[in-house]
Amino acid sequence: MALILSYTSDPFECGTDEAGRGCLAGPVTAAAVILPQDFENSILNDSKLLSELKRDKLKPIIEDNAIAFAFAHVFPEEIDQVNILNASILAMHKAITNLKTAPKFISVDGNRFKAFGDIPHQTIIKGDSKHMNIAAASILAKTNRDLYMCQIHEEFPMYNWKQNKGYPTKEHREAIRTYGITKYHRKSFRLLPQQFQLDL
Repeated sequence: MALILSYTSDPFECGTDEAGRGCLAGPVTAAAVILPQDFENSILNDSKLLSELKRDKLKPIIEDNAIAFAFAHVFPEEIDQVNILNASILAMHKAITNLKTAPKFISVDGNRFKAFGDIPHQTIIKGDSKHMNIAAASILAKTNRDLYMCQIHEEFPMYNWKQNKGYPTKEHREAIRTYGITKYHRKSFRLLPQQFQLDL
């Protein structure tokens, strides 16, 4: 099914989405994107439905064509303090704040959000597979987070973050069991199954 541009017809509607919510390590990253009314792309879709190659191809297309775009990280220490839901919303707020053009309406992937000033918003379940501006935000959130995880992989290669991006793969959990945790791990998350719990 083809995506429509946005939830409203407002030319300054931004879409926002996050990536990395279910990870054991690294930030939760959000992006916000305002697309022009004539934007078209046949490949654009929810980042989870696209290959890494397609996401990387779409990133510069979105950035070159968007009226405005921005992304923001919220790091593990803050995730542990405020919980992952609040951290995800905070990352979206930070990304919206960083837009060079202020939006008039905010369309949000998912079903939870907190008001951003007095700008009206709408949460949309599976919005990243319905609206291009949310799909574009999902691409920028995912690609920028993946880039960050590849960078910190160089510091702790034993966790293979360049491959698993901090998600709870069997390999990642085995590395935590073998080497312990790093400053990039989310201490409030269940990092290992109960039979292998760490003393944090």
